[in-house]
Amino acid sequence: MFSYEFMRNAFAAGTIIAIICGIMGVFVIARNMSFLTHTLSEIGFSGAAFGVFAGWAPLNGMLLFTVVSSVIVGQLSARSERREAATSAISALFIGLGILFLSLANKNASYATSILFGSVIGISASDVQQMLWLSLLVLVVIFAIYRFLKFDSFDHTGARVKGLWTNALSITFLVLLALSVSVAAQIVGSLLIFILLTLPAATAKYFAHTVGGMMILAIALALIGVWSGLVMSYISNFPVSFFIAAIEAVFYFIALGWQRLQTAE
Repeated sequence: MFSYEFMRNAFAAGTIIAIICGIMGVFVIARNMSFLTHTLSEIGFSGAAFGVFAGWAPLNGMLLFTVVSSVIVGQLSARSERREAATSAISALFIGLGILFLSLANKNASYATSILFGSVIGISASDVQQMLWLSLLVLVVIFAIYRFLKFDSFDHTGARVKGLWTNALSITFLVLLALSVSVAAQIVGSLLIFILLTLPAATAKYFAHTVGGMMILAIALALIGVWSGLVMSYISNFPVSFFIAAIEAVFYFIALGWQRLQTAE
């Protein structure tokens, strides 16, 4: 399996993605942004389609659309009562734009499928290098604002009372989330990226009781899902995103069962 360059690239990319998603996912869950993550994944599809239409690499188009839209969404959804309506409207618009761009680019359905659900074969060494630099950027910023972001994510009211710059933190986090979505979509695809950004962290919160512990466990769960998914995809020739989604869902249901047992005692 590792004699093929594309599989070595896929495992390298998958490892990077699992680490980023494990860390970012903890804050996604704490900030109740699962729905917004799903919206960014759909915007990523539109951006990748635009990249294809414009003759760019799909990742570059995805980066442009997700970063710009994350700032717009952050401004529109500053008030919680209009957050879902704003993100739903933007999601619908960008799905339509993605379909339009692919149509104008004269790409067939199989190409759209690779953008939506990922493609292991399509990952090159240069893609891995670009993903690595983007991921390092995300990690550096996350750890630079870690103390403030943790406070705002787990005690938003307290952070506002303390006079913390919560709006700036929210915009910064959304931009980092947009970068994470663009990076991770290379393996899982734009449609299913929210799986890695939500399920490992959502599972980890049932077993870990500190933010650091949640991150470590979420990274471990994401790594197991990605690595196992790549192996099973190589063996069966089925989409890797299916296996990753199934594995992470199983972990989550096990966590729910564990929680029920704990509360029943």
